[in-house]
Amino acid sequence: MDIRRPISEQPSRHCAYSTDAATATISPRGIVTGWSEGARRLLGYRASDVVGHTAAGLLATADVSRAAGFSLIDAQEWSGTAAFRHRDGHRIDLALHAYPSLDGNGEPQGFVVTATADASESDYDRRMVEWAYTQSSVAMSTFAVGARGWRPNTVASGGEPTAGERRGSPYPDVLDEDHAVDGFLRLVEQVAGEAKPMRYERCAPGPVSSRQHAWIIELWPVRDPATGQVCGVGTAAVDSSEEHWARERLALLNEAGTRIGTTLDVARTAQELADLAVPRLADFVSVDLLDSVTRGQEPTAGPVDASVILRRVAHQSSHEGVPEAVVDLGAIDIYPPFSPPVRALTTGQPLLSGLDDPDFIRWITEDEMRSERVRAYGFHSIMATPLRARGVTLGVAVFARRESSRPFEQDDLVLAEELAGRAAVGVDNARRYTRERTHALTLQRSLLPRDLPKQAAVEVAYRYLPAGRGAGVGGDWFDVVPLSGTRVALVVGDVVGHGLHASATMGRLRTAVRTLADVDLPPDELLTHLDDLVIHLTSDDDSVCADMTSSGQIGATCLYAVYDPVSRICTLASAGHPPPAVLFPDGTVTVVRLSPGPLLGVGGLPFEATELELPESSLLAFYTDGLIASRAQDIGLGLDRLCESLATPVPSLETTCDAVLEALLPDTPDDDVALLLARTRALHTDQVAAWSVPSDPAIVADARAQASRQLAIWGLEEAAYVTELVVSELVTNAIRYGEVPIGLRLIRDRTLICEVSDASSTAPHLRRARIYDEGGRGLHMVAQLTQGWGTRQTPTGKTIWAEQPLPVG
Repeated sequence: MDIRRPISEQPSRHCAYSTDAATATISPRGIVTGWSEGARRLLGYRASDVVGHTAAGLLATADVSRAAGFSLIDAQEWSGTAAFRHRDGHRIDLALHAYPSLDGNGEPQGFVVTATADASESDYDRRMVEWAYTQSSVAMSTFAVGARGWRPNTVASGGEPTAGERRGSPYPDVLDEDHAVDGFLRLVEQVAGEAKPMRYERCAPGPVSSRQHAWIIELWPVRDPATGQVCGVGTAAVDSSEEHWARERLALLNEAGTRIGTTLDVARTAQELADLAVPRLADFVSVDLLDSVTRGQEPTAGPVDASVILRRVAHQSSHEGVPEAVVDLGAIDIYPPFSPPVRALTTGQPLLSGLDDPDFIRWITEDEMRSERVRAYGFHSIMATPLRARGVTLGVAVFARRESSRPFEQDDLVLAEELAGRAAVGVDNARRYTRERTHALTLQRSLLPRDLPKQAAVEVAYRYLPAGRGAGVGGDWFDVVPLSGTRVALVVGDVVGHGLHASATMGRLRTAVRTLADVDLPPDELLTHLDDLVIHLTSDDDSVCADMTSSGQIGATCLYAVYDPVSRICTLASAGHPPPAVLFPDGTVTVVRLSPGPLLGVGGLPFEATELELPESSLLAFYTDGLIASRAQDIGLGLDRLCESLATPVPSLETTCDAVLEALLPDTPDDDVALLLARTRALHTDQVAAWSVPSDPAIVADARAQASRQLAIWGLEEAAYVTELVVSELVTNAIRYGEVPIGLRLIRDRTLICEVSDASSTAPHLRRARIYDEGGRGLHMVAQLTQGWGTRQTPTGKTIWAEQPLPVG
């Protein structure tokens, strides 16, 4: 603080007449007795706050002795400076001028003190603040509420010195569109009205198409210290483009985690990379893979300095239709060793290239079409990034920018490498899946029937569809097994799970079913034996998997049906498998009511058989659960749709198969689907002849005669000799070793079948007869004279049968 000096020693000032002057009257004892409006505006105190109180209480320092203007020890006029405390708490230096007030005797009755802001510091400080505002590197502007105009600094006004207020947009480079200006001005009014700071953010296309410029504008209310009212709004605009780009890169990487690798399809994964990168990172992206990778195989190594053959699997462009592409999707192209894609492949490192790279110029000039496309679309900067996963190079991704975009930078290369790395993992997963799926499909096709055997009981048609790309190959299977007596077995099953294990298990079960079917077991007994087999397979697999993380548990369903065209009886048994549907000749469709047994491998529970008499030309539909159940529909709805599709008239079974699949399945099924359709046939009375045979050896000759006469009726006299021998041997064995009742039956169909039944369950078997044995040669003779013979158990005993071809002619 300055020491007080007589007024004659002070420079001439007219503070009393200053617009900032404040006046107060103080008693000789230092008590404030008067307080002007100017004093209130200057220090913020109202008259009631200070009148009657000591003037020293207004000082910013407690050391009153140093406050020259308040000693008031004589009646002289004086001036000086003092530090005061403003009502809001901040310090303010004031220039003081004191005039004594004298009575008639010349004695001081008090002092009139005028105060103004210290001119020696206040003017300079104001100018300093104004200079800092004007020359700030940050774009700033103030809005005067009353004048409704903007006072921008030099940066905000585009580099030109400010020359007063202006209207409209305070930041033309940021708020360059009418709707943006309107939105910003509404926010300014809100700040002024609510008297609280706010933030305005704006992103707009930058000078290049690949990036946006981002700005943050901070807004705060400006108050009049004297009145506390909002008199304006202060703003400061900061270019936040770098931070915005960094957030965009992080967002792109985060999005890549959810958008790339959503399927186990090589081409789809590569396309997801291209779709994500355009236009946010590049104007054009292509993904080329080594041809072996697209087939699910391991990439093959080649010479470092040789050209590389790559197959285009994906590309994308900011132009609709990807007109810039030189290579079509699915086509191959040969890349020379000096080209950026091959350099990235051989080094395993991403690289930047463009018109300043001699190898890039050489690459495009040696290919006329590529050179023409580069010129036409203005490509000037590219990035080539290898697709590497688990130490294996799978292909290369090329990112390109046109002349309207800025060249790629190192940050872009890092981002491209990260995106390519994520895509490479997805491509490698898809490649491995493709390889396993191919192997599983090959195994499965080798285990499924290629051509169904010929038989006369039913007309069949079938379809098998592996699951879509999202799931592994399953264990669905079906089969048609001819049985003795013109009967036929219809089988459909499903192994739980997917992959090679499920396919291998399916093959084992199918082989087991065929083996058990050859024994001519009834359906319920066959499933019981199959259940035991699955339990044994599970125990064997558990011992193999004891030291592995995978489980050897096997689960499967199976539906086994036997249809007899003579009796038109279909006997069915199910091991946890969905029941078949039947379309009757009158057009009605129903789902067969079965007694569902447990899944194969559960053990300890019985299987029950169901008999169903079917009119001729009835249509049986066997299927696996993938046909009727999916994520989109439950089993009940699927069965209803199956019945509706079966009831629709179609010209053939093949057409029916296609119609059923089209009605029930999406383009890519979630699970394997097996469908087996069988239209029943019937053998009429003119094709079957049957006799009851007494248990008397003398009747054997009569049995031969009856068989011979029937063959004559059928016009099969040429088969009479062999048939008589077969009848004689089988009837004799039944009389000698079997039990009554005994029956003889001849069936004429594709072959001639001779059957002899009796009530004994003891089955005959071939044995080697010694030289002097009187018996034991009959079945040897039957086996030599016929194309097949066998025995089957029946509910009342057994049946021995022999089959021979019909005579030609």
